Amino acid sequence: MTTNAALHAQYGEAVARGIKVLHPVYLARAENAEVWDTDGRRYIDFVGGIGVLNTGHRHPKVMRAVAEQLERYTHSCFNALPHAPYLKVAEQLNRRCPVAGEARTMLTNSGAEAMENALKLARAHTGRTGVIAFDGGFHGRTLATLALTAKVAPYKKGLGPLPGPVFHAPYASRDNGVAADVSLAAIERLFRVEVDPADVAALVIEPVQGEGGFLVADADFLKALRALCDAHGIVLVADEIQSGFGRAGRLFAIEHSGVAPDIVVMGKSLAGGFPLAALTGRAEVMDALAPGGLGGTYAGNPVACAAALAVFDAMDAEQLPARAAELGVLIERHVERLKAGPCGRAIGRLNGVGGMRAFEIVDDDGRPSSARLQALLAAARERGLLLMAAGEHGNIVRLLPPLTIPFEQLAEGFAVVEAALTEVLA
Repeated sequence: MTTNAALHAQYGEAVARGIKVLHPVYLARAENAEVWDTDGRRYIDFVGGIGVLNTGHRHPKVMRAVAEQLERYTHSCFNALPHAPYLKVAEQLNRRCPVAGEARTMLTNSGAEAMENALKLARAHTGRTGVIAFDGGFHGRTLATLALTAKVAPYKKGLGPLPGPVFHAPYASRDNGVAADVSLAAIERLFRVEVDPADVAALVIEPVQGEGGFLVADADFLKALRALCDAHGIVLVADEIQSGFGRAGRLFAIEHSGVAPDIVVMGKSLAGGFPLAALTGRAEVMDALAPGGLGGTYAGNPVACAAALAVFDAMDAEQLPARAAELGVLIERHVERLKAGPCGRAIGRLNGVGGMRAFEIVDDDGRPSSARLQALLAAARERGLLLMAAGEHGNIVRLLPPLTIPFEQLAEGFAVVEAALTEVLA
């Protein structure tokens, strides 16, 4: 029988060192919010593929749609021989994404690839090259997206100069205490000191930061960015790769602000666990490149497209954005109960919106404690709960259970958090 230990030894010999494993338990099977490892142990999954499994592991609608598509055909490069599932997904996204006016869509394999193409289109549309991104943001590990990502270690160390020019400004959120006027003043300073706004092609922002710790951008700040982009002819790009598809209590997190971006970049939960991402935007921006300027061999794979269409069906039939809002209320209650108890001294601020929630782990003086968080991750795993970290200081527990998780399993998971924290603090 293959064991976790044997597989992890194989990982050390076969896989590049830069690919880090968070939990050294190897998946054997999964169902909704539960997974079982190769040793037969059961876990509640609060990681959710890092935001990929909003509809849970093996959602019945997704599994049926994929099985039916597998019987028809598994692949066709859309650029060479197009297929209807791509068109159907594009039509759904054009209708559902909060962009103003007529929309167009491109499908890709990953969120990073979608962001790369958003940058290409912004450059082509504006004839400019500069990009503004924000502190705490994460937009991918490819070279161009890595220039946007605002974290050196471990992502940028040893790589030298990255594609640019890219400029960073503070991210305004009630969760980090940065006021909108502070961030806007920093952008105005960029325009005075670093870059002419006439040279800026795009401004890229996560409405809710993922890697940054589930910080929520202030609505007034997003509205001010929309006005700033309009004033200077800059393309506003919303990165909804982690916050999209119901996670934040709306289909897309930016809908809470009422702001319509020029491009929405998405991925992760778009296809219920199958590799598919997309960018949807205003037609005049999306059509900026000539035929042949966009594409990819596997982009818009028909099996992944079939899965995505089933995800849209599940989102509607099960009202998953509304359920995310309900999930967020329950998470808040669980965290507040923990804060009021013996473990409260280790719990700091609660971040996020809807079902996209996270909480800080702090030391007895209220300072960020990545050591306590790492101990919590290990203790929780031993008790059958999978968690993961986020945030600038690596001290934030981000919660990404499926939106379909039974509420009793959510409560079971938080009981494990309490027991694990009790052990860590003993």
